[in-house]
Amino acid sequence: METRNGFAGSVGNTPLIRIPMLCEATGCEILGKAEFLNPGGSVKDRAALWMVREHEKSGALGPGGAVVEGTAGNTGIGLAHVCNERGYPCIIYMPDNQSQEKVDILKTLGADVRVVPTVPYRDEMNYQKQAGRYAAELPNAVWANQFDNTANRLAHYASTGPEIWAQTGGALDAFTCSVGTGGTLAGVSRYLKERNPNIKIVLADPHGSALYNWVKTGEAVMTPGPSITEGIGNSRVTDNLAGTEIDDAVQVNDQDMVEMVYALLRRQGWFFGSSTGINLCAAVRVAKEMGAGHTVVTVLTDTGHKYQSSLFNQEFLAQRNLGSVNQP
Repeated sequence: METRNGFAGSVGNTPLIRIPMLCEATGCEILGKAEFLNPGGSVKDRAALWMVREHEKSGALGPGGAVVEGTAGNTGIGLAHVCNERGYPCIIYMPDNQSQEKVDILKTLGADVRVVPTVPYRDEMNYQKQAGRYAAELPNAVWANQFDNTANRLAHYASTGPEIWAQTGGALDAFTCSVGTGGTLAGVSRYLKERNPNIKIVLADPHGSALYNWVKTGEAVMTPGPSITEGIGNSRVTDNLAGTEIDDAVQVNDQDMVEMVYALLRRQGWFFGSSTGINLCAAVRVAKEMGAGHTVVTVLTDTGHKYQSSLFNQEFLAQRNLGSVNQP
């Protein structure tokens, strides 16, 4: 009998899924790491679990403690699950530009959710900075600090990277994914480059982020935006991302992302969120640049269930000049 032990034991070991429509379009193998099958529903379950574990190992978090985080949603959801399993209260600060579905899920999970005005990171009222200050004031609390806590990166170096290597038998030519905290790309890059330095690592970025320019020019200069994507893109290089070997970057616009998620929904049966759409657009771009016969791996971050009021709302799309794409 093969079993997994509890919530923590169910995180990771997700399948690698071939996307036939994209393989046919490119002549390459386009493979997606099915992170939406983590028990909390996204790739962020890995970071959440590792950050809590590392705080426990250090002695900073123990019985009677609490976990505080600033998050666009998925990391908070993962933390709420992990905290419920371990008996810690979870306090979440969220910017008010995220979907209502994420807020509702967090509240259902029992998190103390504090939605605050969306302001740039340089502002002291930024949601991340508010979370850090509150954690410092709260007895026995830790700030998960997903952007600069390298336990996030470690999660992907220790689990996601090795899984991808094993599932492909090392026969992959490129890995690409979008970046918010940088943990996924940084951890996977480090692992894969150690095994084969010729594997191409490509950062995928939406508009309204500085990371595309950072890879291309070395300067973290913002590109015009905004994007309707949630939880990806950044105005700065985080501690998780710093020092990562990245070979190239591609920028994906919202219209291409929307067309990708709707095509996969109508033609392949997949119900994916916006960051997954960005990732798959990038994988197609990388595959076409490399030429037929290559294998490109990306991340299927989460499903579309948390974006029904935005990405899958025709009025929302029309207001942003993204057009109606809801036809089979």
